[in-house]
Amino acid sequence: MVAELGHENQMSVQDENALRLRNDAHEAGLPFVTDADLSRQVITEAKKHPDRVWLGEVSAVVLQQALADCTRAFRNFFASLSGKRKGPKLGAPRFRSRKDNRQAIRFTRNARFSITPGGKLRLPKIGDVAVRWSRELPSEPSSVSVIKDAAGRYFASIVVEVSASPLPESRIESGIDLGLGHFAVLSDGRKIDSPRFLRRAEKKLKRAQKALSRKEKDSKNRAKARLVVARQHAKVADTRREFHHQLSTQIIRENQAVYVEDLAVKGLARTRLAKSVHDAGWSSFVAMLEYKARLYGKTFVKVSRWFPSSKLCSVCGAVRQDMPLSVREWTCSCGAAHDRDINAALNILAAGRAERQNACGGPVRPGANPARPVEAGSQGSVAA
Repeated sequence: MVAELGHENQMSVQDENALRLRNDAHEAGLPFVTDADLSRQVITEAKKHPDRVWLGEVSAVVLQQALADCTRAFRNFFASLSGKRKGPKLGAPRFRSRKDNRQAIRFTRNARFSITPGGKLRLPKIGDVAVRWSRELPSEPSSVSVIKDAAGRYFASIVVEVSASPLPESRIESGIDLGLGHFAVLSDGRKIDSPRFLRRAEKKLKRAQKALSRKEKDSKNRAKARLVVARQHAKVADTRREFHHQLSTQIIRENQAVYVEDLAVKGLARTRLAKSVHDAGWSSFVAMLEYKARLYGKTFVKVSRWFPSSKLCSVCGAVRQDMPLSVREWTCSCGAAHDRDINAALNILAAGRAERQNACGGPVRPGANPARPVEAGSQGSVAA
C-alpha cells in the first residue's frame, strides 16, 4: 500500500514523552503514572503548546494507541520482574533508536476507519488511500495498522476475526526433521531442499553494502544507498516468508497430524552456523505450522529437543553413543541401515504419537483452540 501519511515521524516523539514521564516518576520514587494522567499531560495539555500544535492534525485514536503500547510495555516489564510473566526476562522500555526507520500507526473502530466501495482504505484525517489487496477480508475489521518498513514500503495490517475451517480428515501423519543440508525431511522419505535465500543474495548485498559504506554520512546519496540495502534485505525476507507459507500449507493439508522437534534456535544462532540458522527461519516456519493446524482442525505436537532422534534406531530402539554431524548414514547393531535425517523424522513421528496419547489411548493435550487472525501469504503481495 502506498500512501503519504502526515506526521508519522512525530508518533515516536509522542511515545518518547510518555516513556520519559514514567521513567522520571520511577526514578523519583513516585507512584506509577496512570493512563488518564499520562493522556492529559502528553496529549490534552501538549496540544496547547505552540510546539505541539501538530498533535491536533492527526486522529486522537492514534495518539491514544501509542500511549496504550507504552503502558503495555511497562506492565509486561513489571510482570516479568515480579515473576508473574512466564518466559524470558523482559528489559525496561527504552527510547527508539534514531537509526530505526520503521514507523507504525494504528486505528481502532473508534477512529471510524472504513473501506470504500471502490476498494480504498479511508483513514481519519488522512483520506482515501489506494490499496493493492492480497485477498478479500473474511469479516469486518476491528483495527488497522499502517506500517512503513525500513525499505520505505507501506503496509496495511488489518485485524479480523476468523473461525476455524476444518479440512477433511486424513489418515496420514508426518514427523518432520528440520536441518540445514535439507530444510525439512519428512518421515515418508521426502527431502525438501533448503533454498538458502540469504546465501544466494549475498553477492548483491555485498556490493550494495560496499557502496553504502563509501557514502558520506548524513548525505542524500547515503540515504539512497541505505534504501538499496534495505530493499534487498526485504526481498530476501519476503521470499523466505512466501516459501514458508507455501510449504506449511501443503504439509498441513496433506496430514492429519504433524510432529516437529522443539529446536533451540537461540542457542544454535550463537554458533558458527548462525548465518545459516537465521537463513533457514525454522521458528517462523514452525509457528506457521502450529497456527494453521489449529485453523484447519489438524493436530500439531512439538517433541522435546532432548529426544535423541538422530542417534536412536527407529527399528530396534537402540541408542548410539555418539554421532557427529559428518555422519549422514549409519548401520545399527541390529543390521538396519539408516539415513540420518529420515531416521530422525521417523523417530520424531513415533515420539509425537506417544506424547499425544496416554496409556488409555486418549489425547493428552487439550483440544484445538481458535485460530489466530493470521492469513497465509506474504506482505510482499500487498506492497506496491
